[in-house]
Amino acid sequence: MYKLTKDATPEQLKEAGLGDHYANHERALFYHDAAGNPFTVTYIQAKNDPIADLYEDIAAEEKARATYQWLIDLSDDPDINDSLKFLREREVVHAQRFREAVELLKEYQGQKKYF
Repeated sequence: MYKLTKDATPEQLKEAGLGDHYANHERALFYHDAAGNPFTVTYIQAKNDPIADLYEDIAAEEKARATYQWLIDLSDDPDINDSLKFLREREVVHAQRFREAVELLKEYQGQKKYF
């Protein structure tokens, strides 16, 4: 946020629809979605079931990937798009690793346990 707005005047920020953000946070990072809804920890889900929790993680990575793609679709700045493409690809890799972990857990749960 700061790099994108560092040279903008308060008037320019207002014209760009960022007046409310500037009034409350200046150029500070304040985590909220595109509609201005602030981040809350209730977005993080956990069931104490490793497979269910990993599927939740996979879903979060896929949602982030989709958001990066939508931002790329909205942007015409090649430098910003390069950064967004890197971040999008990172989400893909994270989702792949979580899927691999799910398969390992399923394999482990299917093994006979000896006590």
